[in-house]
Parts: sequence; C-alpha cells; structure tokens
Amino acid sequence: MLAFKMMFSVLKIASTLAVGYTVYRMFPARQEQTEPAAFAPGETSDTSSSRFADVRNAGPDSMRSDVDDWDKVDQAADESFPASDPPAY
Repeated sequence: MLAFKMMFSVLKIASTLAVGYTVYRMFPARQEQTEPAAFAPGETSDTSSSRFADVRNAGPDSMRSDVDDWDKVDQAADESFPASDPPAY
C-alpha cells in the first residue's frame, strides 16, 4: 500500500512537470529588441547629440504600439512630455 502511494505521488509530480514543460515550450523565446521601447519602428534615437535624454516625437504615429482612440487630451499630454506638469484639460 505504501509503495502504491509513493508511486502515485511520483507520477503526479512527473505529470505536473511534463505539463509545465509543454506549456513553457509553447511560447516562443523572447527576442532582443533593437529599437528603444518608446520609439516607432524606423524612428531611432540620436545618440550622437549631447541631449540629456532621448525623447521620441509626439503623436500616435511615433509610438511602437497601435493606439485605438487618440484625442486632444492624449495629444497634449504626449506633447508635454518630459515636462513635470501635464496639461490642464
């Protein structure tokens, strides 16, 4: 009876590991990003300048991710970056 319980426990552990490994293999490995996260594809930061920080152009066209709804408040907030105070809309 003890051997049966031990074998059942080993089988549970093995099946759990097999399922975990299968789920792990289903997702592709992360690839290194060559562009900075905030910049749109093709828009690169100018590293030759002596600016304090690289800032992307404002607007949804300069973003890496697609934006579904973009209004004047979003545009004003995006244009105000890296200012400390957002626009008062």
